[in-house]
Amino acid sequence: MEKTLKIILAILLLLCLADMPYGFYQLVRFTAMAGFAYLAFKANESGNNNQAIIFILLALLFQPFAKVALGRTLWNIVDVVVAVWLLASLSSSDQDSKG
Repeated sequence: MEKTLKIILAILLLLCLADMPYGFYQLVRFTAMAGFAYLAFKANESGNNNQAIIFILLALLFQPFAKVALGRTLWNIVDVVVAVWLLASLSSSDQDSKG
């Protein structure tokens, strides 16, 4: 489930690079907040406190209630960095489950 969620979040974040309607960005913010909160819960459950803290911070960054005004360019950079990190974390979680 976590792998699928990470892939979905990465795709949504990369789609934010395109010129989308404002409602799409709102949907991404709600989805990202919920997704990162769930991933934080699962990381904490498995004892990975560092990753849990990162996911909590990402949930707070993407939450739609008190928006963080970074500007489009900076948000695009954040979206790409987070998407790449999510995809890269897929391979490290594979190694964790094999070990």
